[in-house]
Amino acid sequence: MSTSAADAVAGEIAGSDDGVLETPFLDSERWNILQSIAEEGGYAYATMTSLAAAGDIRAAEAAKDMAWEQLHSGPWHSVVPIWRDAYSMACMHLAKLHYANGEFNQAIKALDMGIIMGGMMLRDELNLAIRKALEKEKARSDLGEKGESEIKFVSQEINVAELQKSLPIKSLSCKLVGKRPALSLEAFLGDHYLSGTPVVIRDSMDHWPAKSKWNDMNYLRRVAGFRTVPVEVGKNYLCPEWKQELITFSEFLERIRSNDSTSVETTYLAQHQLFDQIQELQQDIVIPDYCFTGGGEIRSLNAWFGPAGTVTPLHHDPHHNILAQVVGKKYVRLYSASLSDELHPHSETMLSNSSQVDLDNIDKKEFPNILDLEFQDCILEEGEMLYIPPKWWHYVRSLTTSFSVSFWWSDAEKLDD
Repeated sequence: MSTSAADAVAGEIAGSDDGVLETPFLDSERWNILQSIAEEGGYAYATMTSLAAAGDIRAAEAAKDMAWEQLHSGPWHSVVPIWRDAYSMACMHLAKLHYANGEFNQAIKALDMGIIMGGMMLRDELNLAIRKALEKEKARSDLGEKGESEIKFVSQEINVAELQKSLPIKSLSCKLVGKRPALSLEAFLGDHYLSGTPVVIRDSMDHWPAKSKWNDMNYLRRVAGFRTVPVEVGKNYLCPEWKQELITFSEFLERIRSNDSTSVETTYLAQHQLFDQIQELQQDIVIPDYCFTGGGEIRSLNAWFGPAGTVTPLHHDPHHNILAQVVGKKYVRLYSASLSDELHPHSETMLSNSSQVDLDNIDKKEFPNILDLEFQDCILEEGEMLYIPPKWWHYVRSLTTSFSVSFWWSDAEKLDD
């Protein structure tokens, strides 16, 4: 949807306050979308969608389930794109019916699912609709009212020496990642970007509103409490008991507040494009200028939010990465990309960027040389950014409740990759 079209839609939605969730773009494009879906064999979906548009909520649920099955019919990259738009459409129809019944919370949930799992064609209208539904729900709710006293996630200094006992063997005893205050772009380019050398950058995010806002549970609950988000439950994604759930942000905040880090049911909001979904939070951060080094562009902007003890196992990513620590502290260990073979990547394609080595419980018989490999590590403090070069292996552990943002960007010559 173009900017002018989005503005027109916004005007129509904002101007309507009669209990109807207006969807002018969907209304104008419905038949074109249905024709494309029918060409992919979605005749039953088209029938259910027509009934949903006429007010049949059971048909709306059925259409949503049909599209959901198509989204899970194989690897995500193999899904025919129109089925993602079909899922968004079904979520929009369902939301409209919930909204008309005064079920604003259910409407918000349906719209969020359309944003999380759906395509981009209806994204602007989903965002506009969710804004209107949120206004209605907040008007009759006392969730996180302004003026409430702060509930801080991290309120006191931690005993690093005590926490070090929970870190992988040899932590903080070898080479520490260098820390540099207010690093200039020229120095970043010459000393780190071109040479592929990690660095911790201090004093470069003091102007972020998130620095003063995100440590307050009530602020996050007020801004995002009604929203549905995907979370990971369990030790980490390499463990058999690991699973994913969809819960409201308020439920997630309560889990953090009551978390026992020894529990296998630790909940982590990991590598989720939260800021595309909840734009109010995106306004609290600023893309670092370092991310435009090399003439590339931002590839992904992700949130990492969870209690103490959450772990991202040893793995590597394909792009340049700035990990910005907004709330709390993290331990990070880094191995050079040149050590990939020695770090024993998984053979499965889906896990080939992850190591078989569990740094928290190293099998010295299977991996006898792992402790001899050179690494760098650090404790990433609140307000610091860590630059991780492409393909560098890294292990991350939250030492406190932690909220981080990762910025992936590509080199200019890799834009077509």
